[in-house]
Amino acid sequence: MKKTIIALLGNPNVGKTSLFNRITKLHQQVGNYPGITVEKREGTVKTNGKTYTVVDLPGTYTLFPTSLDEEIVFNSLANKNSLTYPDLVVVVAEPNNIKRSIVLYQQARELGVPAIFVINMIDELRTKGLEIDYQQLESYLGTKVFTTDARNGKGIQHLIQAFDERPGHYLSRFTADEQYSEALEETKKVFPLSTEYQTWQYLAQDHVSFLSMEQRQKLIEIREKHKISGNQLQKSEAIQRNKRIEKDIADIVFSKENQHVSNTNKIDKVLLHPVWGYVIFFFLLFLLFQLVFTLSAPIMDWIDENFAAFVDFMAVTLPEGPIADLFTQGILAGIGGIVIFVPQIAILFLLVSLMEETGYMSRVVFLMDRWLRPYGLNGKSVIPLMSGVGCAVPAIMAARNIENTKERLITMLVTPFMTCAARLPIYVVLIALVIPDDTFLGFGLQGLVLNLLYILGVLAALVSAWVLNKIVKSNHKSFLIFELPSYKTPDWRNVATNVWDKTSGFLFGAGKIILAMAVILWVLGSFGPNDRFSEAERYVTEANPGLAEEELAEEVASFQLEHSFLGYIGMGIEPVVAPLGYDWKMGIGLVSSFAAREVFVGTMATVYSLGEDVDIEDDAQKETLLSKMKSEINRNTGRPAYNLASGISLLLFYAFAMQCMSTIAIMKRETGSWKWTMIQTVMMTGIAYLIAFVVYQLMK
Repeated sequence: MKKTIIALLGNPNVGKTSLFNRITKLHQQVGNYPGITVEKREGTVKTNGKTYTVVDLPGTYTLFPTSLDEEIVFNSLANKNSLTYPDLVVVVAEPNNIKRSIVLYQQARELGVPAIFVINMIDELRTKGLEIDYQQLESYLGTKVFTTDARNGKGIQHLIQAFDERPGHYLSRFTADEQYSEALEETKKVFPLSTEYQTWQYLAQDHVSFLSMEQRQKLIEIREKHKISGNQLQKSEAIQRNKRIEKDIADIVFSKENQHVSNTNKIDKVLLHPVWGYVIFFFLLFLLFQLVFTLSAPIMDWIDENFAAFVDFMAVTLPEGPIADLFTQGILAGIGGIVIFVPQIAILFLLVSLMEETGYMSRVVFLMDRWLRPYGLNGKSVIPLMSGVGCAVPAIMAARNIENTKERLITMLVTPFMTCAARLPIYVVLIALVIPDDTFLGFGLQGLVLNLLYILGVLAALVSAWVLNKIVKSNHKSFLIFELPSYKTPDWRNVATNVWDKTSGFLFGAGKIILAMAVILWVLGSFGPNDRFSEAERYVTEANPGLAEEELAEEVASFQLEHSFLGYIGMGIEPVVAPLGYDWKMGIGLVSSFAAREVFVGTMATVYSLGEDVDIEDDAQKETLLSKMKSEINRNTGRPAYNLASGISLLLFYAFAMQCMSTIAIMKRETGSWKWTMIQTVMMTGIAYLIAFVVYQLMK
């Protein structure tokens, strides 16, 4: 039995998602449309003795797609053979946006889809200085007009009760210009559709994805024959509809100046100011990241300490053996590596959701769009890019707020170039190793190098975005066309739902991949192919008799790592990394740090028999590690392993390389594709290798 599908259709910023949350009472699931990265929200509601499936369609201003999200909307309403074709469309408007919503309503009805009209945020009607003649509006639309306030639940139940209603007769308001009549008649013969407007849509669309290649080719031939383009037809319709609606609703929707609109305009004069607007935005961005780090740090420390204590407890409780080690050091440690990201992700999305809900995010897009668009990015790309300075995992997830598919993909692909917090321990150690503690123009040379690495990250992201913009193809051209919504208080239910969706999506989506990779890396580092691993203590004792217990344990750990599968992989890739100035020990560090970049420091400490728990914030432990690394000799060159050339080479490699399994996992989840994940990994690692190679060869 076919389920009854109710689709919510509306412009961005009309409270459609809040309405969806109220209707479904959070009985919903969030995923992706099959085969693509567009988010799909679907829920259920029971009423009238039936269960309805409610679909929250992506926000759009028109049924002419300019992005993959909007293409989903058109396909959902135009393809009657689709399993998700709605039995009823609920067009959601808000008081300040009624004309645009009427455009959507008319297009849906003229496609032949039953639709009703809802004015949400009805409590803002008076504050926005508007009055509506509902009787005239219902007569004009040919359907019942409902009013709701999703924030407090007003009118929701009345709307749900109407899901079985079907609107009355609708009189089409659109007439094609005479100059297109011949092309339209010819299209009708090829596509005998249920409404003339649906035929018009086929002719006006550059592509209708559910048609066959032969059918699409026929449409192209008709347009070429009559020398018309899809853009012409869309422009013709938009002008006609907007002029007519403007005239028709002049006596239905009354507007007058009011304090709320006046206050919004006054605030915008400051927040959109060509100078102060950017000052305020970057201050808020700085505050956002400070809050993310400040608020998440104690929670992350608590998780880290307690998870480590739990792992230690389980290690003592369980009987010794490889199975117990796999569970504690592989699986539990892997889960700990997933959970530790939750505070940052939750807090970041809490703050981003607040910016969205209050209406400020639209101002951010307006301010930043013209600066980022030349690189193929979107105004909203600034949030993921700047979040990448903290951690690429939540930053890539933040790109979900970007509607245009190509711009969202490019943003995700370049965000890991931003210098994240995990690179900092590596930078601190390597800079202290190879950069003199001198001054340049009154500034510390080591501090300048660190700043330069952060700048390089930004430049790499922007240049890569510019190149990818030329390479990545898209059927949709992005335009910045939107209405700035009035400022409003957040819908806390909507905020909480958004934070939960993003956090749980990471835990149960990317977490599976991270856990699998963590276990694989643990196995590689915990087992070896011969007795030099299994009998490491005997070999170490024979070579170094009389070692103290603590020194013996450190030497055994170093010897085991050297002769583990991971160690042999490090030796195996030595010919590949030798042209960069690295030896096999550095190779082990590169492979192990794939679990997380900061693991490089701990791995090097183990390799040099110092134990993996070296704290670089402890001056004495840091100095011991640096002393050991400075005395290390590269067996290939006979020179110190960490000289200026190899040190700079290693710094640049880590600045550009994709050395993070968590980032790879979240890319796979967000793109839904191993193709783009592998392209990103190969691109970043390839750039890192090339730059490190050139720099080392020039400096050695």
